[in-house]
Amino acid sequence: MKKIALSLAVAAPMAVNAETIEIEKPEFYGKINVAQEFVQQKDAGNLAQLNSNASRLGVKGTIDLDAGLTGIYQAEFEMYPDDGDKDSDRTFAQRNTYIGIKSAYGTLQAGIFDTPFKKAQKKVDLFNDLQGDIKHIISDSENRAKNSVQYTSPEFAGLTVKVDHINSEDEEINNGLSASLAYQRGDIYLAYAYDTDVSDEGTEAQRVAGQYSIGLVQLGALWETQDDGVDSKDGWMASAKVKVASKVSLKAQYGASDIKEEGGVTYSLGADYKLTKVAKTFVYATSEESDDESVNAQYYGVGLEYKF
Repeated sequence: MKKIALSLAVAAPMAVNAETIEIEKPEFYGKINVAQEFVQQKDAGNLAQLNSNASRLGVKGTIDLDAGLTGIYQAEFEMYPDDGDKDSDRTFAQRNTYIGIKSAYGTLQAGIFDTPFKKAQKKVDLFNDLQGDIKHIISDSENRAKNSVQYTSPEFAGLTVKVDHINSEDEEINNGLSASLAYQRGDIYLAYAYDTDVSDEGTEAQRVAGQYSIGLVQLGALWETQDDGVDSKDGWMASAKVKVASKVSLKAQYGASDIKEEGGVTYSLGADYKLTKVAKTFVYATSEESDDESVNAQYYGVGLEYKF
């Protein structure tokens, strides 16, 4: 990361002493992802819509501290290049934003950010941020929690532990807890995650996820269960991605769950075409079905994404 040099001059009657301090230059980054989508609803008319898919702007960086510590920070905001707001008359909405300290013993951060439970899926969900995202049918625990304090352990033999304490800031509401244990070794990824009092008070959730790459093929799977003390529901999904050319990847995903919708089933097909290292165009088709026929619909889209 580039550094900015600042010279501080102290004036005296006979001399001027200058001290140079180097500060890490913050990194500005972003992503714009927009898709033209056509929707065929079973119990309603067809429609066309332009969607912004988690487009964002952010800044992040590090600060050298004493005693071998490193300060970390990030401020990230979602933007809406499709219509300028998100049902709230705001051009920007807060995403992962935090401050923290990193050392040889791990990382401690505080703010608002994705829970360990959500992050445990890694990139198993190949249609993340699109209509095929597992948050629509498969899972009710894709949370970005506010008022969070999280510890992330150093990696040891491929294992990493994350524990997130989520403050309710209400004496009558339980604090939340989200934790995960992940293993990464080469092309193999496995994770277990647990939530309690995060999505709702008195609700527990568990997730197991895995991903494996072999040659030009990436395979992934996820199983999840949720128990609110009255009902226990579960869901699962599997995904596959194949690189068929230097710039073209084909994707497929299928899942079923009772967590969001009784009898929920979703499947998606898609293709990505890499324009450059930081740009791609893509097409997709997603079908969603459940016992509630008002949910049933097919989605077809074509989009463009730039990262910077």
